[in-house]
Amino acid sequence: MTHPEDLQRAAHDNLWMHFTRHGAYENAEVPMIVRGEGAYIYDVNGKRYLDGLAGLFVVQAGHGRSELAEAAAKQAQELAFFPLWSYAHPKAVELAARLVEHTPGDLNRVFFTTGGGEAVETAWKLAKQYFKLTGKPLKHKVISRQIAYHGTPQGALSITGIPLFKQMFEPLVPGSVRVPNTNHYRADEITGVPGMTPEQYGIWAAERVARAIEMEGPDTVAAVFVEPVQNAGGCFPPPPGYFKRLREICDEYDVLLVSDEVICAYGRLGTMFAGEKFDYVPDIITSAKGLTSGYSPLGAMICSDRLFEPFKSGTEMFAHGYTFGGHPVSAAVALANLDLFEREDLLGHVTRNEGAFRATLERLYDLPIVGDVRGSGFFWGVELVKDKNTKETFTADESERLIRGFLSKALFEAGLYCRADDRGDPVVQLAPPLICGQKEFDEIESILRGVLTEAWALL
Repeated sequence: MTHPEDLQRAAHDNLWMHFTRHGAYENAEVPMIVRGEGAYIYDVNGKRYLDGLAGLFVVQAGHGRSELAEAAAKQAQELAFFPLWSYAHPKAVELAARLVEHTPGDLNRVFFTTGGGEAVETAWKLAKQYFKLTGKPLKHKVISRQIAYHGTPQGALSITGIPLFKQMFEPLVPGSVRVPNTNHYRADEITGVPGMTPEQYGIWAAERVARAIEMEGPDTVAAVFVEPVQNAGGCFPPPPGYFKRLREICDEYDVLLVSDEVICAYGRLGTMFAGEKFDYVPDIITSAKGLTSGYSPLGAMICSDRLFEPFKSGTEMFAHGYTFGGHPVSAAVALANLDLFEREDLLGHVTRNEGAFRATLERLYDLPIVGDVRGSGFFWGVELVKDKNTKETFTADESERLIRGFLSKALFEAGLYCRADDRGDPVVQLAPPLICGQKEFDEIESILRGVLTEAWALL
């Protein structure tokens, strides 16, 4: 089925797309991406777009990397599949050992999944069972941040802080509690205290976690789930001192600190894991996406030695697993991907260029619609406002017209694939492949400038 008309018919009649308003395509073509090369993707009509979101924060090494495809083919010929249920295969073993070379502290045990939501689900289940096995059976609750997205499985969705994503699937897993996020741009309205410095706000936000633990009862709280740079809401980096204080709080109340790095790990911030960037050691890391640069599905929950201790001997078992977790082909691709990272120094490239990326995006501050530019590494958000001086945001109706009525389609038509999002305040999110440089930064800024100027005129 290669004819564009046949593909469109099948897309309309048979394919159920994810997080998609299908009504939007009732009288329109479904965008059809057929090829990728470097930092660019091409649609079925041959039009080229800059991939400003690395697929979905995934394609770190860029599109069309033949060495990753060859690693998959070679492994599939040798051993296409075998589960990790009471057995092992070399590629999963090699990858686990390779990953813990980069983890902070004593995070030396790797549990493979097929994606990020499964890694989050695994972390919560482990936290519950660990505390049951160590004499604290009431500890089961999870604290997470407002607007934070942690995945779609029932447990991960419970931890997610976006009411609109949850309401159709409730009741969900009980025991999830919300605290404020690290959006310093909105600190005045979040705290009710004007003029907080980033450092003051970081400590304030961390202390809200302590208050939540105390309110719920420390004997009932198992874990705190936080992204190093929160995605939903538009790339909230941690204020200075935030993770240091959060680590102290978790230690004080014997609560596990889970660093949800499904987006942030594997180079997105210029480091393999975020603890190196922001100087903290979690108890668990959840990860996926960039581990294989998207060339095959794979996720990983990585935990400290003490969390594995109850399962190390005797008859205890973590009664949890996935058929395709640690798939041989995916593990082989991940190893080849990490080889590529080292060979091309992708982490160093991001670290050397993040300042230039930020500076290029900050040129947009001269536009009346741009209120804030924030992020880290190759992971940035541009918040859109109605009034720069007061930081007034758009109403729900205005945001609907702005984001879905205009921006998403206009940016794509202008040649930039990225995310215009209003799960919090309206933002444009940018996370291009890690191979990008000033040429791509300039192209992103130029397209954003044109489209955002047009959006302001329409408003």
